[in-house]
Amino acid sequence: MTADAAFSDFWHFFRSWISNPLRVAALAPSGDSLARLMTQEIAPLDGPVIELGPGTGVFTRALLARGVAQSDLTLIEYGPEFVPGLQRRFPDARILQMDAAKLAHEDIFEGEPVGAVISGLPLLSMSPRKITAILGGAFTYIRPGGSFYQFTYGPRCPVPRPILDRLGLKAVHIGHTVRNLPPAAVYRISRRKPLDLTRERSRYRAEAEGSPVHADEAGA
Repeated sequence: MTADAAFSDFWHFFRSWISNPLRVAALAPSGDSLARLMTQEIAPLDGPVIELGPGTGVFTRALLARGVAQSDLTLIEYGPEFVPGLQRRFPDARILQMDAAKLAHEDIFEGEPVGAVISGLPLLSMSPRKITAILGGAFTYIRPGGSFYQFTYGPRCPVPRPILDRLGLKAVHIGHTVRNLPPAAVYRISRRKPLDLTRERSRYRAEAEGSPVHADEAGA
């Protein structure tokens, strides 16, 4: 990426943060170091891949550098200000403007389920109920053995333990980078045991629609 393009991305991101700091939750796009850490376990055979909250496409470019085909990418972006840039930069990817918390209510894949979900969403600024909906919805598409990757600026996993327990998931810290502003950590979230995806889809949908975890249980 050229210096002019990088500055344009920064300015675009900063303006989005000014207009809605809770939704964007960062002053600038993630750096290349974090992007490499987020995608280090992803291989071409993991496609199709879903990316949640791609923004200006920093993680998207890292996925392409890992060999994932652009046509194997589905980018879920809520912010309308980011969609035109994504469409211009990644014309062969599928780009859907929607709320990631609605994943359980949509049938965005009719065929093979996905091998990985990469999330750039600011979970720390979200309610326990919304986090549950996002994770539960994402795992309706992740095939057995697949994982959900999430970064955080906080000191621990941004998905509270009660939510992981409710959904039958586990989180593993896979790395940290100080070469990002601010420094960030990455977690791999996966099922605790192999599941029949078809049988479990209705359960994850039910959990995504279920009662919220109380805020005083949520920790981070």
